[in-house]
Amino acid sequence: MIQKNRLGNSALEVSQIGLGCMSLGTNEHNARDIVKRALELGVNYFDTADLYDLGENEKIVGNALRGQRDNVILATKAGNRWIPGQDGWEWDPSKKHIHSAIKDSLHRLKTDYIDLYQLHGGTIEDPTDETIDAFEELKKEGLIREYGISSIRPNVIKRFIENSSIISVMMQFSMLDNRPEEWLELFQTHNVGIIARGPLAKGLLSDEWNEKLKTKYAGKGYMDYSDKDLSEILPKLKDIIGDRSLEAAAFHYCLSQPSVAAVIPGASSIEQLEANVRAIQKYEFSIGEMKQLQGLLKQTVYKEHRQ
Repeated sequence: MIQKNRLGNSALEVSQIGLGCMSLGTNEHNARDIVKRALELGVNYFDTADLYDLGENEKIVGNALRGQRDNVILATKAGNRWIPGQDGWEWDPSKKHIHSAIKDSLHRLKTDYIDLYQLHGGTIEDPTDETIDAFEELKKEGLIREYGISSIRPNVIKRFIENSSIISVMMQFSMLDNRPEEWLELFQTHNVGIIARGPLAKGLLSDEWNEKLKTKYAGKGYMDYSDKDLSEILPKLKDIIGDRSLEAAAFHYCLSQPSVAAVIPGASSIEQLEANVRAIQKYEFSIGEMKQLQGLLKQTVYKEHRQ
């Protein structure tokens, strides 16, 4: 079975690998099979958002988890408001919208509570006190168990950590995007957990890395790495981990940080899901390997949204 970790200072215990449900698509039969298999494999953390497929993703996840509600940690997000007749979504972190959005999500997910409700973004200009009040009220009403934010903006993250009772921050984190490492002390001091999205760096940190370099990333870079950097560093990463999968190394690089409770790669097929679960179960870093990896990787930092 998959190890579980406590999320921040809460009572929520999430599987080390969750399922990022955005990748499930709109084929409900296929999505239901993936969710069912995830449950069989020991995944208990499922993450969706009202933004995904205009709410259809929440409906699909709710149907797929029918009869399993007490066995899972169900997370969704709010803050983006769809206005009929307009193109796209409008950012709205107001109390009024959050109180309205939770009702719609509960209906689509076919549940009467959300385990982890997350603000899906955030700017420094937001009425943060109002947003925090909204989440605290939902918690008192029993509509949510805990709340967190999904953001990569340091100024937003710091404001919420210091002024609210959030238990988690979802942020992009991988060996090729290790920006969160700069802020690990803040997370540890306040006992806030990290949910790492994008741990495979869009497939570059997988055993298909060579093919990715020749096709999707031909002539292109990723984050602070040029295509030349990638062509040099990825083979070296593979040399360090030997015959173990690069996916396993990628997942456990994130999980080796005490604040990281879970990684949430997506899976659009059962085969991909099973490969991810195998990877999470078959790896341990030695101290020497970690030092080798850290010596090889660039230390990236957030250049914006710092004040």
